[in-house]
Amino acid sequence: MGYDVHRLTEDRDLILGGVKIPWELGLLGHSDADVLIHAVMDALLGAAALGDIGRHFPDTDPKYKGISSLKLLEHVGNLLEEKGWRIGNIDAVIIAQKPKLRPYIEEMELNMAQVLGIQKDRINVKATTEEGLGFTGTGEGMAAQAVCCLEEA
Repeated sequence: MGYDVHRLTEDRDLILGGVKIPWELGLLGHSDADVLIHAVMDALLGAAALGDIGRHFPDTDPKYKGISSLKLLEHVGNLLEEKGWRIGNIDAVIIAQKPKLRPYIEEMELNMAQVLGIQKDRINVKATTEEGLGFTGTGEGMAAQAVCCLEEA
Protein backbone atom coordinates (compact mmCIF):
# COMPACT_ATOMS: atom_id res chain seq x y z
CA MET A 1 0.00 0.00 0.00
CA GLY A 2 1.09 3.55 -0.56
CA TYR A 3 0.11 6.92 0.88
CA ASP A 4 1.11 10.47 0.06
CA VAL A 5 0.02 13.98 0.99
CA HIS A 6 0.91 17.44 -0.29
CA ARG A 7 -0.07 20.95 0.77
CA LEU A 8 -2.10 23.08 -1.64
CA THR A 9 -0.58 26.41 -2.62
CA GLU A 10 -0.88 29.21 -5.14
CA ASP A 11 1.41 29.58 -8.15
CA ARG A 12 1.71 25.83 -8.80
CA ASP A 13 0.03 23.62 -11.39
CA LEU A 14 -2.30 20.92 -10.11
CA ILE A 15 -1.02 17.66 -11.60
CA LEU A 16 -2.77 14.39 -10.74
CA GLY A 17 -2.06 11.16 -12.56
CA GLY A 18 0.02 13.14 -15.02
CA VAL A 19 -2.98 15.32 -15.93
CA LYS A 20 -2.80 19.10 -15.58
CA ILE A 21 -6.11 20.07 -14.01
CA PRO A 22 -7.27 23.67 -14.37
CA TRP A 23 -7.65 25.07 -10.86
CA GLU A 24 -6.42 28.07 -8.87
CA LEU A 25 -4.23 25.97 -6.55
CA GLY A 26 -1.55 23.36 -7.06
CA LEU A 27 0.38 20.94 -4.88
CA LEU A 28 3.61 21.96 -3.21
CA GLY A 29 6.58 19.63 -3.59
CA HIS A 30 10.08 19.12 -4.95
CA SER A 31 8.85 17.35 -8.09
CA ASP A 32 5.51 18.11 -9.74
CA ALA A 33 3.96 16.90 -6.42
CA ASP A 34 1.60 14.45 -8.12
CA VAL A 35 0.14 12.96 -4.95
CA LEU A 36 -1.64 10.17 -6.84
CA ILE A 37 1.43 8.87 -8.65
CA HIS A 38 3.51 9.18 -5.49
CA ALA A 39 1.08 6.93 -3.60
CA VAL A 40 1.04 4.45 -6.50
CA MET A 41 4.85 4.36 -6.64
CA ASP A 42 5.08 3.73 -2.90
CA ALA A 43 2.57 0.88 -3.19
CA LEU A 44 4.52 -0.72 -6.05
CA LEU A 45 7.91 -0.30 -4.39
CA GLY A 46 6.60 -1.59 -1.07
CA ALA A 47 4.97 -4.67 -2.61
CA ALA A 48 8.33 -5.55 -4.19
CA ALA A 49 10.26 -4.79 -0.96
CA LEU A 50 12.22 -2.08 -2.77
CA GLY A 51 11.89 0.70 -0.20
CA ASP A 52 9.98 3.91 -0.85
CA ILE A 53 10.05 6.90 -3.16
CA GLY A 54 12.20 8.93 -0.74
CA ARG A 55 14.92 6.30 -1.05
CA HIS A 56 14.82 6.25 -4.84
CA PHE A 57 14.04 9.93 -5.53
CA PRO A 58 15.24 12.06 -2.58
CA ASP A 59 13.88 15.60 -2.41
CA THR A 60 17.42 16.78 -1.71
CA ASP A 61 18.56 15.76 -5.20
CA PRO A 62 18.33 18.70 -7.64
CA LYS A 63 17.83 16.37 -10.63
CA TYR A 64 14.28 15.68 -9.39
CA LYS A 65 13.35 19.36 -8.98
CA GLY A 66 10.13 19.91 -10.94
CA ILE A 67 10.34 16.51 -12.64
CA SER A 68 7.20 14.85 -13.97
CA SER A 69 6.13 12.04 -11.66
CA LEU A 70 5.27 10.03 -14.78
CA LYS A 71 9.04 9.79 -15.43
CA LEU A 72 9.57 8.56 -11.88
CA LEU A 73 6.75 6.03 -12.28
CA GLU A 74 8.39 4.76 -15.46
CA HIS A 75 11.60 4.20 -13.50
CA VAL A 76 9.67 2.26 -10.84
CA GLY A 77 8.06 0.12 -13.57
CA ASN A 78 11.50 -0.67 -14.96
CA LEU A 79 12.78 -1.62 -11.49
CA LEU A 80 9.88 -4.02 -11.04
CA GLU A 81 10.58 -5.62 -14.41
CA GLU A 82 14.29 -5.99 -13.57
CA LYS A 83 13.38 -7.71 -10.29
CA GLY A 84 10.98 -10.13 -12.01
CA TRP A 85 7.65 -8.59 -11.03
CA ARG A 86 4.54 -7.96 -13.09
CA ILE A 87 1.72 -5.64 -12.02
CA GLY A 88 -1.54 -7.48 -11.43
CA ASN A 89 -3.58 -4.40 -10.58
CA ILE A 90 -3.53 -0.98 -8.94
CA ASP A 91 -6.39 0.60 -7.00
CA ALA A 92 -6.04 4.18 -5.82
CA VAL A 93 -8.09 6.97 -4.28
CA ILE A 94 -7.48 10.72 -4.31
CA ILE A 95 -8.77 12.53 -1.23
CA ALA A 96 -9.61 16.16 -1.96
CA GLN A 97 -12.49 18.51 -1.23
CA LYS A 98 -12.08 20.36 -4.55
CA PRO A 99 -11.96 20.40 -7.54
CA LYS A 100 -14.24 17.73 -8.99
CA LEU A 101 -11.94 15.09 -10.49
CA ARG A 102 -14.32 12.66 -12.25
CA PRO A 103 -13.75 14.24 -15.72
CA TYR A 104 -9.99 13.57 -15.48
CA ILE A 105 -9.83 10.07 -14.01
CA GLU A 106 -9.86 8.10 -17.25
CA GLU A 107 -6.90 10.12 -18.56
CA MET A 108 -5.04 9.56 -15.27
CA GLU A 109 -5.56 5.80 -15.57
CA LEU A 110 -4.45 5.83 -19.20
CA ASN A 111 -1.30 7.86 -18.42
CA MET A 112 -0.20 5.47 -15.72
CA ALA A 113 -1.04 2.36 -17.76
CA GLN A 114 0.97 3.62 -20.74
CA VAL A 115 4.01 4.48 -18.63
CA LEU A 116 3.89 1.11 -16.83
CA GLY A 117 3.22 -0.85 -20.02
CA ILE A 118 0.05 -2.47 -18.69
CA GLN A 119 -3.57 -2.55 -19.79
CA LYS A 120 -5.70 0.34 -18.58
CA ASP A 121 -8.22 -2.07 -17.08
CA ARG A 122 -5.60 -3.04 -14.47
CA ILE A 123 -5.73 0.46 -12.94
CA ASN A 124 -8.63 1.93 -11.00
CA VAL A 125 -8.64 5.50 -9.69
CA LYS A 126 -11.34 6.99 -7.50
CA ALA A 127 -11.80 10.38 -5.88
CA THR A 128 -13.55 11.25 -2.64
CA THR A 129 -13.98 14.15 -0.24
CA GLU A 130 -13.80 14.10 3.54
CA GLU A 131 -17.03 16.06 3.97
CA GLY A 132 -15.17 19.18 5.08
CA LEU A 133 -13.16 17.38 7.78
CA GLY A 134 -9.41 17.38 8.29
CA PHE A 135 -6.73 19.09 6.19
CA THR A 136 -8.12 17.72 2.93
CA GLY A 137 -11.65 18.75 3.84
CA THR A 138 -10.62 22.31 4.66
CA GLY A 139 -8.69 22.60 1.40
CA GLU A 140 -5.22 22.78 2.95
CA GLY A 141 -3.97 19.77 1.03
CA MET A 142 -4.67 16.62 -0.90
CA ALA A 143 -3.88 13.01 -0.11
CA ALA A 144 -3.88 9.74 -2.02
CA GLN A 145 -3.82 6.08 -1.08
CA ALA A 146 -3.01 3.15 -3.34
CA VAL A 147 -2.82 -0.61 -3.14
CA CYS A 148 -1.44 -3.01 -5.71
CA CYS A 149 -0.95 -6.64 -6.42
CA LEU A 150 2.30 -7.86 -7.92
CA GLU A 151 2.82 -11.23 -9.56
CA GLU A 152 6.04 -13.03 -10.38
CA ALA A 153 6.78 -12.52 -14.05
